[in-house]
Amino acid sequence: MTTTPETTSVPAVAALSLGDDALVLSHRLGEWAGHAPVLEEEVALANIALDLLGQARVLLSMVGDEDELAYLREEREFRNLQLVEQPNGDFAHTIARQLFFSTYQHLLYTELAATDGPFAPLAAKAVKEVAYHRDHAEQWTLRLGDGTDVSHERMRRAVEALWRYTGEMFQPVEGLDVDWAGLESLWLEQVGEVLRRATLTVPEGPRSGAWSAGAGRQGLHTEPFGRMLAEMQHLRRSHPGATW
Repeated sequence: MTTTPETTSVPAVAALSLGDDALVLSHRLGEWAGHAPVLEEEVALANIALDLLGQARVLLSMVGDEDELAYLREEREFRNLQLVEQPNGDFAHTIARQLFFSTYQHLLYTELAATDGPFAPLAAKAVKEVAYHRDHAEQWTLRLGDGTDVSHERMRRAVEALWRYTGEMFQPVEGLDVDWAGLESLWLEQVGEVLRRATLTVPEGPRSGAWSAGAGRQGLHTEPFGRMLAEMQHLRRSHPGATW
């Protein structure tokens, strides 16, 4: 039986939420292996995925057995943001997703690292990794947004398509004592500045819908997540108890 948020202490609820974010996005980025537009990007995305996987292992091990939590939970037991589960799409979609999430994660881990709470040691180490993730996404956003007409249009579509999932990042997470409103304000400022430099417009649409605000944290996920989870868990579920 796996451990779920309902049966764990308050810090473990937060650990599961943050761990699932990192785990799911790591898997999504890993899907680029063999498919990235250039070899250098294949290596870069793989390294970011490995950084996130390392964070996920630490966070999930605070809750229980990391392998069981990753491979044996059902879809409704995952507490990741809906943003990180969105399909890679074209390269511009991957970059927009990475810009939105890594900017949020860098701000959050910076604040957590300054506390004496249970997540401070992880955050102090991870914030250095996430700074690279954010810078990588920022440089590609500028390159695509302020590039050719085609790259600009693809980046514009990606930003607008994923914007609706960004509000959920600032829904309070039980067990994380942070200034959510302050983080959101900084996020909007930093992401807005990158988009403007990339000659892109900050979307005017809502950053969450009534049906989706905080939904991922409640175990409600979008349709692509079920297919991704089936792929991720297939080997372990096909050979239960196997070791190699």
